[in-house]
Amino acid sequence: MTQAYSSLALAEPLKRAVADMGYEFMTPIQEQAIPVVLAGQDVMGAAQTGTGKTAAFSLPLLQRLLAHENSSASPARHPVRALVLLPTRELADQVAQQIAMYAKYTKLRSTVVFGGMDMKPQTLELKKGVEVLVATPGRLLDHIEAKNAVLNQVEYVVLDEADRMLDIGFLPDLQRILSYLPKQRTTLLFSATFSPEIKRLAGSYLQNPITIEVARPNETASTVEQRFYASTDDDKRRSIKQVLKDRGVNQAFIFVNSKLGCARLTRALERDGLKAVALHGDKSQDERLKALESFKSGEVNLLCCTDVAARGLDIKDVPAVFNYDVPFNAEDYVHRIGRTGRAGASGLAVTLVTSHDTRLVSDIEKLIKKKIEVEALELDDERPRGRFNDGRRAWGGDEDDSRPSGGGGSSFHSRGGHREGRDNRGGYRQSSVSRDPFFDKPYEASAANAEPATWEAAAKAQPARGGVSANIKSKRKVAALFKPMTETSSTQ
Repeated sequence: MTQAYSSLALAEPLKRAVADMGYEFMTPIQEQAIPVVLAGQDVMGAAQTGTGKTAAFSLPLLQRLLAHENSSASPARHPVRALVLLPTRELADQVAQQIAMYAKYTKLRSTVVFGGMDMKPQTLELKKGVEVLVATPGRLLDHIEAKNAVLNQVEYVVLDEADRMLDIGFLPDLQRILSYLPKQRTTLLFSATFSPEIKRLAGSYLQNPITIEVARPNETASTVEQRFYASTDDDKRRSIKQVLKDRGVNQAFIFVNSKLGCARLTRALERDGLKAVALHGDKSQDERLKALESFKSGEVNLLCCTDVAARGLDIKDVPAVFNYDVPFNAEDYVHRIGRTGRAGASGLAVTLVTSHDTRLVSDIEKLIKKKIEVEALELDDERPRGRFNDGRRAWGGDEDDSRPSGGGGSSFHSRGGHREGRDNRGGYRQSSVSRDPFFDKPYEASAANAEPATWEAAAKAQPARGGVSANIKSKRKVAALFKPMTETSSTQ
């Protein structure tokens, strides 16, 4: 039997905020973690993505920080007391918004700092004083070096999605940040997966932590229906359109392994008449936030993204996730499909498998400990015309790998490099090109009695000057720019 939020020992302002958000019962990670954090103990929490880890650490932290609540305008009365570190900008912004909603009936201040944005507005917020600071490691170090953030009064540290931070190389930054914090503090580490590296990190910075695992590590949510369909690189777009049509899906994530492939797939889907937007690391922060907002509001139906969006993003009621490319890292598969089927809702995860993905699918099988059956997918619509590059070397599209044109026109064949024209029978014929027959003849040596070339005859007619060939021009005399030295001047 799940526990109700009303049974928690939370202050009235926090209970009002929770009621406004429609929360009634706690998830397993919340039910186990909140009492432990309220008691002030360190925590190592592992749970499936989408099970409410943010509320599991936010609510008890805010409850304990209410002891420092005050209405003073002085920044000195609002030092940073809780620090939340996250791997990506989007996740940091999302967590900051949730914390702000939980604390909206209190006098506690919070803000978020992350890269890709101007530091000046962030600096102004920090100078005003905040109790809860949400940040990505890189930008936080920038503010620490600029003396904008002082962390000597931090009481609580949260490392959310810690495994992702290690994957993208934030360990040195984390070590630097933690060195600025007081030794006596409460540290909370939350992650969807536990690896040996995470356990070593916990052993270094956590003191007698309570381990909370509400599910087997790397286990996928039971509410997500997982499908694997055999496809080719040329048919992947058709497969996505077929599943969208068959299942009546109106909104979905589409994950691609490369930023270039993500951008090109988005343009191709838009040409097919679908509303799509791209989200990847080469986008500016403003573009990434606008893409997320348009997807959340329903202005676009498909969010094509790299693994930058695979961790922690909580967008409600997304019915499906497509793996356009099988992820290189099997753990990323768990995080990708965790974008659907969140908070107990049902979801669909479709992975398109080519003949080159056998090893990657095998790695996923070993991780989730389930047998994967690759099915065939019947495609109704005709193969799309034109050419499409998905970020790889090969071009896909028409079977003859050419760009067809109207009758009598011409097209350039990408492999042969020949100019071709379409004949009246619908086929291709070699276009007639005027050629000089001289260059088609084989090499013929000159006859012994053949007349010499004109330049040779002219050279023989001119006598050699001083043993030098007539073809070599003599040096031109140039006037001296100085007077030669005389004996008189040299003796002086």
